[in-house]
Parts: sequence; structure tokens; C-alpha cells
Amino acid sequence: MNLFTDGFQEAIQLLTSGNESVYSAITTTITVSSWSLLISLIIGLPLGFLLGYYNFPGKAVVRTIVDTLLALPTVVIGLIAYTMLSQVGPLGSFGLLFSQEAIIMGQIVLGLPIIIALTATQVEAVDKRLYVSLKGLGASSKQILVATLIEARFGLMTAAMTAYGRIITEIGISMMVGGNIKYHTRTVTTAIALETGKGEFVTGIALGLVLFVVALTVNIALSMLKRKWTQ
Repeated sequence: MNLFTDGFQEAIQLLTSGNESVYSAITTTITVSSWSLLISLIIGLPLGFLLGYYNFPGKAVVRTIVDTLLALPTVVIGLIAYTMLSQVGPLGSFGLLFSQEAIIMGQIVLGLPIIIALTATQVEAVDKRLYVSLKGLGASSKQILVATLIEARFGLMTAAMTAYGRIITEIGISMMVGGNIKYHTRTVTTAIALETGKGEFVTGIALGLVLFVVALTVNIALSMLKRKWTQ
């Protein structure tokens, strides 16, 4: 019990003392996670709409693949990304390995299936009379897409929160393609792994509590935005 008590006290000290390495890890975590989520939404929302709205040959197979990718371990994604970005990989010439961009690329692969799968589910749940009405009014495919996403906005907000929660807490990708470089690619999760590996369990718990606070803050902000939209 002392570990958790001491960890909580140290977490308060880390947050109030302005510890440079801790705030660097927090900033890096928020930066790469936010960019990963944003790009995942930009790509995943239209793809999820297509998967949920249209019927096409092989749809069941595509849906099965997407659903399977939801459970893809982060270390597997990290391994694939490392192979692609290493000097002998097809993207090695870009020199992205051990950079924040590399982490973002890996986290997009992690978040994209979540956005696609949950968006498709929400689109399928939308009242079919909406589509009939829109088509009757002569709406284009783009207008139907926008109207559907607006109608399913609360479910899509949940999808975004789910994806962000998975992204911000991952460690395998950040460790393998980010390299855990202090003040550059070290995130809160990789810092926790480092401190725990050194036997600094109290610091590891403290950083875990910091990560919890960051995730809680983001979720509260999204919940407030969702509540504002319902008014």
C-alpha cells in the first residue's frame, strides 16, 4: 500500500515541481496521440461510412479483417513499422525511425481500425428513412456522408474517445519506433517502463497516475463538448 501512497505523493510533486523530463514526456504523449487521432479520423470516418452504408462483394471479409485488426497487439504494429522504417525497409530513405513522426504513423495503424469499425456500426444503426429522404431530395454522395456523420455524431464521439484511449496508453509502438529518446520521443508510457525497469517503482506509479490524469482530462473535455452539442 505504501507504494501507491508514495506514488501518489510523488505524482503530485512531479506535476507541481515543473519537472522538465516529466512535462516533456507529457507534451510528447499529447502531441503524437492527438495527431494520430486526428489523421485516423480524417481517414477512418469516410472509410467507415463506405463500409457501413454500401453493400459490395467481399464486404463481410473486409469487415472481418477490420474487426480482427482491433485486437492487433501494439508490439506487432511496432515491429511492422520498424521493419518498414529501418534503413533496409522500403521507407528507410526518409529517415523517420526514432522520431515522433514514426510514432504517429504506427499509432494511426492502431487507431484506424477502431474508427472504421465503430463508424460503420453507427452508420448501419442510422434510421434508413434518413437515406430515403436524402435521396428523394436529390442529395449527393458527399451530402449523404456529411448528414449521416452528423446524425451519428454522438456514437462517433464515443469512437474517437475509444481510439484516443487506446492510442494514448500504448507502449509497444512508441518504444520500438520512437526509441524512448529523452526530450524527443519519450512518452509517459515508455517513461513508466524505463523507471520500472530501473526498479524505481514509486516513480513508475507516479507517472502512471500522471497518465491517468492526462487521459481523464481529455475525456472530460470530450464529454463537455458532447454535452454542449446536445443542448
